[in-house]
This record gives sequence, structure tokens and C-alpha cells, in this order.
Amino acid sequence: MCKFLYGIDFGTTNSALSIYDEEKKEIIATISIPSLIYFKHATSISDEANYVVGEQAIEEYLNDGMKGRFIKSIKQILSRSTFTETRIQNKRYNASDLVTLILKDLKAKADEITGYNCTKAVIGRPVFFDDDNTQKDTLAQTRLNKAAENAGFTDVRFQFEPIGAAFAYEKTIAKKEKVLVADLGGGTTDFTYLILDPDKVGSTDRRKDMIASGGIYIGGDSLDSAFMWEKGTPYFGKNTTYEATRGQILNVPKSLFANICSWDKMNFFNGQRIQKDIEDYYYFSGNDRKFKNLITLIENNLGYSVFQSIEKTKIELSDKLSSNFFYSNMGIEINETISLTDYENVIEKDVQRISEYLDKFLATYKINPTDIDCLFLTGGTSMVASIQSLFKNKFPHIPMNSGDNFKSVAKGLAYSGYLFEAN
Repeated sequence: MCKFLYGIDFGTTNSALSIYDEEKKEIIATISIPSLIYFKHATSISDEANYVVGEQAIEEYLNDGMKGRFIKSIKQILSRSTFTETRIQNKRYNASDLVTLILKDLKAKADEITGYNCTKAVIGRPVFFDDDNTQKDTLAQTRLNKAAENAGFTDVRFQFEPIGAAFAYEKTIAKKEKVLVADLGGGTTDFTYLILDPDKVGSTDRRKDMIASGGIYIGGDSLDSAFMWEKGTPYFGKNTTYEATRGQILNVPKSLFANICSWDKMNFFNGQRIQKDIEDYYYFSGNDRKFKNLITLIENNLGYSVFQSIEKTKIELSDKLSSNFFYSNMGIEINETISLTDYENVIEKDVQRISEYLDKFLATYKINPTDIDCLFLTGGTSMVASIQSLFKNKFPHIPMNSGDNFKSVAKGLAYSGYLFEAN
């Protein structure tokens, strides 16, 4: 009988798994990988391992000349009924199939550590996969559950991710606290208000301690998309004009550039018709140099590498007043100094939406800020300066804590074994 429980945080950007020893009642290891899959460009029919996951996906993608199929932010397609499947190397993959590949990789790494085929897991999920939409939410959890089953987990429970983060924090406190947890990830921002008590760690029923939960479909990917639109797309010809008929000058449709601001929309360019339209725009623009960058981006699958540069800029601006947005590849040259003020202006609408949702959350559940003992922030997006300022300004007299932004949720999920005993 397996004595281990896995806490799994399948994230938009990164995924983590914590191994909990149920006999020793402690976490013995936590592993983390980027939520990335790369399907190799050249594989034979007999090649079973036609894909790689995590850090290796980045390495193989670059070594392969970026010619294969690179997939990120898979979590965001779980709730989308419009996504049924994608064809890769003459094989069909639905949403669950893609998630399965990441969960299998995490499980294999963990099983190697434990020496067991562990089939028991608590898997995290956002409070809402796609804002407050019950139908999409049900679809996403059904797909995630199927992926867990396909990966070899037969005994599964689900836990809200911010509650997982809260349980990780609970292990560090000395007295009872009312805590507002904010989990700001790549795809969503989730809030939970609950009572944490070190004397209740491991209790089999924590339902009365959960006061309120809510979330909004905005995360780090939203900020990166806004940055790409404002600062990136001008380098790919967003302001390009073309001569539709003699003497009639028009702007190239902005929709083309909206589709390079979101990773999951890159497939928009796969159709023959849109490819011909792009070639026509380029010709009738007089071979505009910046519009040529768009063609280079699409034909050479450079989207991920561009977003890596955007991510680097975002991270640097978490603790610096300026950063260099730099990209140089295959004739595409970007070298622009971005001040913190510039960046905050770019992401202002998304940060404001988070702020407004938080106000609504507090009002809906009649949570008075004076009743909150502590704030606990986790997730990579929580490090963004504007996000930090948002919480400091709303709750100036409340202490703000944070944990390991990439492993806190997985650890807390591993502490959620009570879910298997609660009715």
C-alpha cells in the first residue's frame, strides 16, 4: 500500500508537485517544472517519445531550430469549449491529452523519488477557471480530472489553489489568524478568506474555516499580452499601411496583431487563406520592413522567444526603475528602454480590474478590512510592483506575507489529505 500523497499545482506557467509522507506526516520533496511541451520537428513513426516537457522542452525547441510545435499556457484552454483538439504530427490531442503529458512527467519524477507508483493526489484548481461561468468551470474540471486519470491517478481530490497556499502558510504561524490569501498566477487571480490555526493542522474537517472564495480571469499572461500589444506589436508592423487600390491607403487590420499577443491564438495563422492575406499586405505595403518581422515571427515560430524577452522585462521591473526590452533574432531587432512608469501604464487596466474585483469580493462577503489579521500573497504575478502597491494601499495597516511563489500551493495541497476523509 502506497504511503504517499502528491499535492499537484498544475499552473499556467509552472507546475509543481509536493510529496507528502502520510506516515511521517511531512513533505519529503517538492519538484517544479515549466508547464511547457515541445513536439519535436523530426520524428520517425516508431519514435514513441516524440515530445519533451518542462525545461527540456525549451532546450529541444531551441536545438531544433524552433521548427517543431511548442505549447505553453495549456491551462487556459481547459475551460474553452471552442478548443476540441489539435493535430500534431498526424495525431490528435484534446485538452486532457495535453495536460496528461505534464502530469505524467511530474508523477514519473516523484515516483522515482518515492520508489512507489503513487495513485493518490490532491490537485489544485482556481476558484474560477474562466471568471464566474459554471458551464466553463465544469468543463475545465472534467478535463483536468480526465488528465489526472490518464496520468495514473485513481484516487483524486480537488482543492482551491489559494486554500492550498493558505495551508502552506498555516505551518509557519504560532496563533490563530484570519487571513486573506491572494494567489496571483499566470492565468487567474484568486482570493480566499479563511481562518488559519496551527492547532488545526491535519484536521479532517476544515469546512467551517473557509469563509469566502472568489477569482478573476486575469494573471501574468494578461500582463504580458498587454505589454506585447503596446510595446511589441509596433515592431511587427501594427501601424503598417498598404495601398488597397490606386490612391486608397488603408491600415493593415489590427486583428492580425491581437493574435500575436496571446499564445493560444497563434494557430490563427496556420490557415492558407490568412497566410495569403499576409503576403498580399506585405506586397501592397511596399515590402514594409516591420511587417516583414510579422512574417518572420509566424514562419519561424518565434512567439515563445519574444515572450521570454517580455517576461524578462517584467521580472526586472519588479525591483528596478527601468529595464531593457531587448530581442534580436533573424532580422527582428528590438532594443527599447522601458521605465517602471511605462510598464505600469501598460498594465494599468488589468491591475485596476483586479482591484475592482477585490473590492467587490470584500463587499459581497461583508469582509471588513479591520477583521483581516494578515495578507498572504503567492504566485509569480504577486511580485509585480503594481500588484504589491495595490495591496499596500488597500490594506496599509495589515502585515503582508508571502511564501515560495512557485511551490507554496503544491505544498499546501499536499497538506490537504483531510479531503479524503471528510464527508
